[in-house]
Amino acid sequence: MKGFKEFLLRGNVVELAVAVVIGAAFTNIVNAFVKGVINPIVGVFGAKDLAAYSSCLKGPCEVTAAGEVTTGILILWGSVLSAVLQFLITAAVVYFCLILPMTTYAARRKTPAEIRAEAEAKEVLLLTEIRDALVTRTL
Repeated sequence: MKGFKEFLLRGNVVELAVAVVIGAAFTNIVNAFVKGVINPIVGVFGAKDLAAYSSCLKGPCEVTAAGEVTTGILILWGSVLSAVLQFLITAAVVYFCLILPMTTYAARRKTPAEIRAEAEAKEVLLLTEIRDALVTRTL
């Protein structure tokens, strides 16, 4: 039990649990955005719901009132399009609201020792290039 308790109280497990909960809540926001904003915009050009877009692959397709296909093969490409849009919106929000600001913040937060080390590395590289140029001149 002691090992299990240590595992649960380790920071990574708690952070992962928080990330899953926040991810689930964020999924609801994205789904609502696609349903409430994207679908009506698409509805201007066609059906109000992306799930309504489908194509009959084989034979005359007959669908019951419950949405079950009784004959034919129905391809529901509107549902796939909706899922792709939800993924792209989620990825864009994560990148622009989380990844990009954190990367910028981390770049600004370099310690003086890191800045000195980078400067020294550039200086060594420059001196190596000067040495190589002098060696090729003398040959």
